[in-house]
Amino acid sequence: MFDIGFSEIVLIMVIALIVVGPERLPRLARSTGLWIGKIRGFVASVKAEIDHELAAEELRKTLSRQAEMPELEEIIEEATTIQPSRKKTGEASPPQEEVKQTAGSSETPPRDVMDDNKQ
Repeated sequence: MFDIGFSEIVLIMVIALIVVGPERLPRLARSTGLWIGKIRGFVASVKAEIDHELAAEELRKTLSRQAEMPELEEIIEEATTIQPSRKKTGEASPPQEEVKQTAGSSETPPRDVMDDNKQ
């Protein structure tokens, strides 16, 4: 925020010592520290509110974009209606004959057939 180095702080302290005096300088430094702390707290709360509002606005934009996409809702509805209707009609997985045929193709031929091929 402010680029104040050590030498500038020392210069400010010397001027404050000359202007205010050594009796009132500690009280002035304490009240200045309290004010700086309050200001920092206020700035932090304002930043937090701004971040919160930006996040809320981003969420509103995302929701409005989703509302503009009716085909997405249609796809979701189709997916949810297909699964329950399958269960209601009692439709099972593929017939067992098809499963057996595909499983049988990966098996090795009987040993006597393999011996005939070698000769």
